Amino acid sequence: MKYSFFLFLLLFTGFYAAAQNVVSGTVMNAADDKPIERVHIVNLNQVKGAVSDEDGKFELPARVNDTLYFTYLGFKSIKVRVTNDWMKYGNVKVKMTELGIALEEVVVSSVTLTGYLEIDAKNIPIYENQRYSISGLNTAYEAGTNSPSAVSKVLGSLFNPADLVNNIFGKRPQQMRKLRQMKEDDEIRNLLRNKFDRETLMALLQINKVEIDEILGRCNYSKDFMRTANDLQILDAISGCYEEFKVLQRN
Repeated sequence: MKYSFFLFLLLFTGFYAAAQNVVSGTVMNAADDKPIERVHIVNLNQVKGAVSDEDGKFELPARVNDTLYFTYLGFKSIKVRVTNDWMKYGNVKVKMTELGIALEEVVVSSVTLTGYLEIDAKNIPIYENQRYSISGLNTAYEAGTNSPSAVSKVLGSLFNPADLVNNIFGKRPQQMRKLRQMKEDDEIRNLLRNKFDRETLMALLQINKVEIDEILGRCNYSKDFMRTANDLQILDAISGCYEEFKVLQRN
């Protein structure tokens, strides 16, 4: 009996230690080998995030064959696989390449003000999108107040079958289950809050930008929302849409 208990304890300790593996490394600029601070690192398998310190150093829970995603503004995002050697020998230098960004010409259309509030208020364009909900339904619908199709979008979406998003949600259950983990990790939320390129979302969920827009379109989010929302808002929108999809599937 004592031997069995000791064997169980030994196995449990081994499994626990394996589950608590942490990889460490230093993120550097490939051009001059200088450390890069505030690089976001995401374990795509375990959905855990970390940020490099002022010396470029980071630590992150990981197992062998996990994929780490490195992203930093102005640098090319990269994926690095965790190897046995990395786990065995510790600190690894990860070098990121700076991007050459050509700025395009930006045309700003000014609004001429007269100084009279009543007149100026009518001349300033106002873009307004509202999210409509219907009592008794676990969903909502977004439409611009000046859009002639606002009512038809709401009514039409009531009759959309769940199969319209089944090709995306239904075939990627493992990726979509990561949504809740992504929302609960503070480092990932902080990263997504300041990003608008959808890159991290695409890496985590293994979907492309067209599919993201299709999901949001099927869930009745406006084009204005898709164009202006940050990645955290997009994450929350996809998560809400997925929860609605699961309810429809159960029913």
